[in-house]
Amino acid sequence: MLGNPTAYEIIMMLIRRSLKPSQIASELKLSIPTVSAVLRSLRQLDLVRYETEERGKKYFIKDPQLKVVMRNIANLVNSIEKGDY
Repeated sequence: MLGNPTAYEIIMMLIRRSLKPSQIASELKLSIPTVSAVLRSLRQLDLVRYETEERGKKYFIKDPQLKVVMRNIANLVNSIEKGDY
C-alpha cells in the first residue's frame, strides 16, 4: 500500500497533523472519493484512525512509531537522491 504514491503522501501529511478527507483532497488536488478510498485502505492496515467531529471525520496516525519510521524512510530517500549514502 505504501508503494502507492497517494497513500505515501497522505501518510506524510498525517504525520504533520490530523486532517479531514476534504483537506487532504484539497492539498493533493485529488477527489474526495479517491482520498476516502486510500484512507479506508490505510484504516484496514491499521495505520490510521479517525475521530468523529461535528463536520465529519478527522484522520490521524495510529501509532507514533509509524511517524518515526516514515521520517527515516524520507531521510533515506533524500540521501539516495543526493548521492549521500
